[in-house]
Amino acid sequence: MSLVVPPYPPPRYTADEPEKSAWLKRGDDPADHSTFGLVQYHYLAKQQETGGDYGLYRVEIAPNGGGPGPHFHRSISEAFYVLSGTVRLYDGTDWVDGLANDYLYVPPGGIHGFRNEGDDPVSLLMLFAPGAPREFYFEGLSQVGELSDEERAEWFIRHDNHWVP
Repeated sequence: MSLVVPPYPPPRYTADEPEKSAWLKRGDDPADHSTFGLVQYHYLAKQQETGGDYGLYRVEIAPNGGGPGPHFHRSISEAFYVLSGTVRLYDGTDWVDGLANDYLYVPPGGIHGFRNEGDDPVSLLMLFAPGAPREFYFEGLSQVGELSDEERAEWFIRHDNHWVP
């Protein structure tokens, strides 16, 4: 019995010899950004570093640190992998408890949300594909309250964040 294997993408590296191009980020490196002292973002692989393939972030949310309500993205998929704690995940239908090793995939247009409502911290990985400059979104969140309603609406659209009532 033979398995039918889907084709691999076309080669993107075509040089004759391999290169030394891997890079390492340590787990104990300090966070790259913190919002209101409640959410810490570790930029593991930014869009610019992956040639636009993906963006990978470790997000640590303080106890009762909240998070975004239902929203969707038009240009990117998003995936969540819970490392520790219990995070509330919205799958477009229900809010469910996401526990360590749980995974949620959200295709473009998929309604989702996440938040920490518990008394313990949460740590999760967030993957965006293709890569998007989400660090600019994370870093801008602390100034959103200073914008007018019109400026805020434009800011969220510019960052491909569309809220669902």
